[in-house]
Amino acid sequence: MTAPNKRLLYILAAVPLLLLIPLVAMQFTAEVRWDAFDFLVMGILLLFTGLASELALRKLKERKHQQVAVGIILLLFLLVWGELATGFFRANLKGNAATETTLLLPALAKQ
Repeated sequence: MTAPNKRLLYILAAVPLLLLIPLVAMQFTAEVRWDAFDFLVMGILLLFTGLASELALRKLKERKHQQVAVGIILLLFLLVWGELATGFFRANLKGNAATETTLLLPALAKQ
């Protein structure tokens, strides 16, 4: 089996293994509460991230370009994951008064 095909198998195996982490955590703590939709969304997000990284590694020939592309893909993954987990960007874009006050508190404390 060639190296790119092995990587693809690793990606396909890693997605369900990573999804086992919250599944096991749900058995031990009430702080982790995922439903089927959460697992579906995270599975799609992980799969897309892995496949996009694999595509970048296959199509881009220069090592530096591969590293930059995979770095951007991982950064986008983290941004989407953070937004889905906390809603931080959505709350700040709405102009929520409570959020604006919270963000201004450190600046006001310095005055």
